[in-house]
Amino acid sequence: MTNHEWAYTTESGHLAGTDLTGWRVEAADGHIGKVDKHSDEVGDAYLVVDTGVWIFGKEVLIPASAVTGVDLEAQTVHLGLVKEQVKNSPEFHSDKHLADRQYREEIAAYYRTGGPFSGGGMGAA
Repeated sequence: MTNHEWAYTTESGHLAGTDLTGWRVEAADGHIGKVDKHSDEVGDAYLVVDTGVWIFGKEVLIPASAVTGVDLEAQTVHLGLVKEQVKNSPEFHSDKHLADRQYREEIAAYYRTGGPFSGGGMGAA
């Protein structure tokens, strides 16, 4: 797995140790949900975004490199992704996928190339 996908860029404004749980998440073209879980570990940083009713409560795993801005005052995370990319991303199940390196590499490839997701390790939910 390439670790640069799983790291915040210096331009994002993310400050290590900032708890992003519950923060609003904005794609480039509008609101997509809130941060349910996150990690800012070096080389293993990500967001788990709860999309709520927007796409039927689906949770998605988003590599930290997709974060383009962190607004501390508004408690909002901005992504360099559009809604359609997030909507079409593979569903995330923390009990099955958080430690699954193959799934994480496929997620990174999905966001790097814009899809499609091959589905490895996804199985029926």
